[in-house]
Amino acid sequence: MSRFLLTLFLLAAAAPAIAGEALRIGVQTTGTFAWQLDVIRRHDLAAGLDLKINEYASPDAGKLALNGGSVDLAVVDWLWAVRARALGTRLLFYPYSSSVGSIMVRRDSPLRTLGDLKGKVLAVAGGPLDKSWLIVQAAAIRQGIDLKRETTLEYGAPPLMSEKLQQGEADASLNFWNFCARLEAQGYRRLLDVRDAQSTLGLKAPVALIGYAFSEEFAADHKDTIDRFLAAARQADDIMLRSDAEWEALRPLIKAEDEWTFKAYRDRTREGIPRRPLAAEELDANALFKTLAGIGGPQLVGPSQQLDSGLYYRPTTRGE
Repeated sequence: MSRFLLTLFLLAAAAPAIAGEALRIGVQTTGTFAWQLDVIRRHDLAAGLDLKINEYASPDAGKLALNGGSVDLAVVDWLWAVRARALGTRLLFYPYSSSVGSIMVRRDSPLRTLGDLKGKVLAVAGGPLDKSWLIVQAAAIRQGIDLKRETTLEYGAPPLMSEKLQQGEADASLNFWNFCARLEAQGYRRLLDVRDAQSTLGLKAPVALIGYAFSEEFAADHKDTIDRFLAAARQADDIMLRSDAEWEALRPLIKAEDEWTFKAYRDRTREGIPRRPLAAEELDANALFKTLAGIGGPQLVGPSQQLDSGLYYRPTTRGE
């Protein structure tokens, strides 16, 4: 065999392996996943993987891309992945963050507890089936409080709900964590963190309500690619946990309005990084699912009343 033909043969043999290293990732341009990917890139943590980043303006666009097959992996809501799987889309889920929102009030507000919200106006970011809102409802029910009946509720987009609180049109606002961080920087305070609400439901630790999602089919055909990416993501998390200098490098991406907001973003992101075994995570996820299914019903979780035991992906590298 000539040297030329031998070279062609070797290239042909190597081509499938090279192609198999590609991973198409859907990412919200302004989300924390973009920050993590930047850490991975700058530290070359995913050496040997061809990360093809597709940027989207919203989380919903990433979900559509994942469903449509134009990306292999995206960060999505846990409940969205649960419901999609229950309806037949064979998605797998792996924890990314337990950072969630809070009920925010003005610093001088007399409101201190969930019971104090009775008769007040509560602005809720998202809709009636928003995961944080359902968790807060469940925590209130444990205290004998029916927030749906005993408060005046207003639903809407996060910026609008934040504005209602700031303009005095609402007494409190349940909002996404990044909007809460901005409010904290402006002197507002938390009445209840959704992470704390989860603990009142008997969970040992907050469940990661945001995670990496990808199809069973892709994971079966590209398990090594998925495992290597998740390993790189965990290394990036470790760097973000312990290095303040790393956050300085991320500052241009974060685009915080001021130093207080920047630090709030940093601290809340660190707070939500998963640090426990997957088995413990899944145990609490099962308990939370049952609670939320009882409140939201099939419209929220789909036809199943039990969390699908095949939902969570287990990387071989962690022995889980």
